[in-house]
Order: sequence, then structure tokens, then C-alpha cells
Amino acid sequence: MRRPLAGLISFAQRLAAGQVVLSIESVVLLASLFFALFCNSLFLSGMLDGYDMAQPGSWLLGASLLVVLLAVHFVLVGIVATRWTTKPLLALLFVVTAFAVHFMTRYKVFLDTAMLRNVLATDVREARDLMTWSLIPQLLLYAGLPLWVLSRIRLQSRSIGRALLVRAGWLALALVVAGGAIFASFQDIASLMRNNRELRFLVTPANYIYSLTQVARSQAKEVNRVREPVGADAVPGTGWGGRPKPVVMVMVLGETARAANWGLSGYARQTTPELAAEAGIINFADVTSCGTDTETSLPCIFSPWGRRAYDETRIRNSESVLDVVARAGFRVVWVDNQSGCKGVCNGVESLRPDPAKSPAHCAGGECFDGALVDSLKQVVSETPGNLMIVLHQMGNHGPAYFKRYPDAFKQFTPACEDPDLPRCSNESIVNAYDNAIRYTDHVVASLVRTLREHEAHDSALLYVSDHGESLGEKGLFLHGVPFKIAPDVQTKVPMVMWFSPGYRSSFALDEACVGQVAATPLSHDHIFHSLLGLLDVKTSVYAPEMDFSAKCRRP
Repeated sequence: MRRPLAGLISFAQRLAAGQVVLSIESVVLLASLFFALFCNSLFLSGMLDGYDMAQPGSWLLGASLLVVLLAVHFVLVGIVATRWTTKPLLALLFVVTAFAVHFMTRYKVFLDTAMLRNVLATDVREARDLMTWSLIPQLLLYAGLPLWVLSRIRLQSRSIGRALLVRAGWLALALVVAGGAIFASFQDIASLMRNNRELRFLVTPANYIYSLTQVARSQAKEVNRVREPVGADAVPGTGWGGRPKPVVMVMVLGETARAANWGLSGYARQTTPELAAEAGIINFADVTSCGTDTETSLPCIFSPWGRRAYDETRIRNSESVLDVVARAGFRVVWVDNQSGCKGVCNGVESLRPDPAKSPAHCAGGECFDGALVDSLKQVVSETPGNLMIVLHQMGNHGPAYFKRYPDAFKQFTPACEDPDLPRCSNESIVNAYDNAIRYTDHVVASLVRTLREHEAHDSALLYVSDHGESLGEKGLFLHGVPFKIAPDVQTKVPMVMWFSPGYRSSFALDEACVGQVAATPLSHDHIFHSLLGLLDVKTSVYAPEMDFSAKCRRP
């Protein structure tokens, strides 16, 4: 016992003195072992869930998975590791992996391609909310310690020929070992990966390496690519010849609002009292989102294909319903109080709330969603003709729900005021979230009241959230779980509509009929076609069976 201990102490002393010389392969192997043992607890627990660890077969499966993790990361790094790249590459991986492990374990997120897109699109104010004190210990453990060890190791020098030969041998050995480990528990591993494909996005750092390469490939293809036309034949319908007034269609894009906490949809709390008091509000009780994150849902909402015929590449590289409506003669404006339109508003007019024109709602460079009401008033007043305006909310964007509403809307207390959600009680998290819903209710109701008072246009408003949110149920926080395994709280979203009397009359719209349709299951897939139908835009891309208002408009 003393000899191994003495040897370990001696190694530590030599390491501290910078006297340890290792081959590149040994350093990569040690790094891969670190990743396998300390950075993949979520993956291993997910794979071993339901197995009795008292059984030898379960231990064999666990050991096989560890060996595979070790081999996979050795190959990933070993392919590109050289005398000049090894240390910078591993240093970068240690730092990024530390962040990845923190957010994955803290909020139970999956680092798939969609989530990486969200990460890369996150603006400063959103990123700031995620930088909590709980991050520091994990940065020290998962980045600081391995970086110190790496800095004290000297790399062994070899000739190019010998280096290539040795590396090829190591890589071949790693592949053989991985194959052997898979073979040893083949049935279990094959079954688990076939039935739980999403678990591969928990393998760290391979998950974000793969996802980043996919995002990079996608963005490279999008550079200088002309978007595929949609509804190039769009024209105003025949009904426009007899309409007495121009029309304004307001579409409010909510953020992270879930149907489970929406008062109008039966939530135990009345989180939507102002909308409930407004005449003519139609609540859609069962609406499914296209995705569980903004990067997926926004382009999908405005595309003709949606989730039912989901093709991410085609959706992201095609025009949206905004282009179709603009082609039919509408002024189309996107007003963004969030981190961008994810390409949806490319080619149409876009702006942000002006703090100078909304001082009551804006402070410190950020605006509450109430500023969108002022933006609506401005745009409507300067538009004599037909208008479609999209108002993109900050909504309930987490984890800092308490930052999404003014103090006057702090109705449910105690409210969590720490963006590090696991530090708060579940009750206080829900309270803060519900306060943000209550403020969204106020904003949407204020928009309705603004339109009701505006008589120069016939008006309609559609509110729908992009996706839902987990508030700690089953240990999950935030959103972004792969759609196939996402809980309903991340995929069921609120949606409401309102029509002015003039709009209902001009479009021969049966409001009671729309109310009946609102009680049936719908999804984001219906929005593209319903907007065209509600605005009487004629185009071959319009599918009447996907228009929830089609049966409610008299000929």
C-alpha cells in the first residue's frame, strides 16, 4: 500500500515541478478518461435507468459504456491532436465541457443541434441570466483542475513518421476496444440506443462537438443562398374589392408560455384576468408547438410545412408567410423585443421597441413587453393601408422569470428572484413564472384594447407561444428537450384570438364557429394557412384543410 501511495506522491511532486513528460496519446487518453468518468453522469444514469445494479449484467453494461465513452473521445481528439494543437484543443474542450456539464446537470438540457443554435443565438442579456454563482465550483473542478494538470505536462517529441505510425496504432486499438465493449453488451446497448436515441446528446463533449459541426454545415449552406419562394402567386382575394376599411392583423409571439399555467385554459390560478374580462376573446385550449425551443418553433410556425412534414433545411431556407402576405399588398412589420426572428423576418421591415418612445417600459437598455404596445400604436398610426405586424415578446424567458414583469405584477409570492432555479423552492419558481404570465396577459389585453379603440382599420389579433417550459417537474428546468421525449408542459402552448366587429363583418366570420374550433386539438401547423385564410390571400400554397377558420367564413 505504501509503494503505490509513495509513487503517487512522487508523481504529483514531479507534476507540480513540470517534470512529467508524456506522449500525446497518453495525454489524450487521460483527458478522455476524465471525460468518461466525470462528465457523463447524465448519459450513464439515463442508459442504466431501470437496470438492477446488483446484477452482474448491469455492471458489465456500465463498464462497456465507460469503455465506449473513453474510446469515442480518444478517437475524436486523437484524429486532430498534434504537438502544436493538443494543449490548445484540450484546454478549449475542458472549458467548454465545464459549461456544458453545469447547464446539463443544473437544468437537465440536451445539447442537440437545436439547443446549440439557441446557445449561439443567445444575446448578452439572456446569457447574463445564466451566469450564476453555482457555475464557479464546476468551472474550477471541470476546467481549472485539468487545465492546471495540462499546463504542467510536457509533450514527448517524435519524428513525423514515427508519430503517424504510433497514432494510427492507437486509433486502431481504440476502435477495436470500442467494438469489443459494444459486442460484450450488444443487445442492451443496441436496444437502448434504438429506443432512446436522444440520449446520445448527453455524451459530453461529443454532443456539442457533433452539434456544432451540424450547425456550422447548415450555416455554411445558407450563406448567399437565395430563399426558396413560397406563394409566388399570392394575390388579394375577391372580397377585397368591397371592403370598406383596411385591415391590421396583429400576431403576438409569446415566449416560453405553457398552457398548463394559462388561466383561460383551466389553470387553478387566474393568471389571465384581463383577457378573461375582455369581450370577444377566443381561447384555444389544446395547441401543440412545432418544437421545444425558439430556434425550431419560429421558422416552423411561419412555414407551410410545419411539424407534420418537418424538413428543417427546407423550412430555414424558404420564404415565410410574411413574404406571402407582403406579396399580396400588405405592409409587414416585425417588432422584436427578444433575440431576433431566426431568419423569419428576412426581407420584411423589422424594428425594436424604442426606449426613447417607451420610457415607462424601458430602463437599463432593456424593455418590458409593454413597450410593444407603444410600438403597435406607432406603426398602426403611420400605416393607412393593410398591415400585418408581428410582436415578438420576451415573455416568460427563463431562468430569470422575475425580470420579465414590473413590480406591480408581483402578485404571487414568494417569487424566486434567483436565476439559479434549483436554489429556489418549487413554489417560488412557479410564483415567479405565473407573475410573468400575468404580465403577458396584461400586455395582450392592452393590445386588444388599443385595437378596439383604433377605428381606422378593421382589426384582428392572434397570440400564440413558441413553446412551453419545465419548472422543475421530474428534475427538468427550462426547455429544449428533444420533441419526441419532451413533456407536455414544453409542447402544449396557449393561443388566443380576437376580432373587431368590423373585421368579423368584413370577412363574414362566424365567431361562435371559431370558438367551437378552438375547443378541438390544433397545432402550430395550422397558423400559416389560417393567417392566409383570415387575410383573404389567394395562393396555390394555401391548404384550406389546415385553416382553422375555413369552415367559419360564410361565402
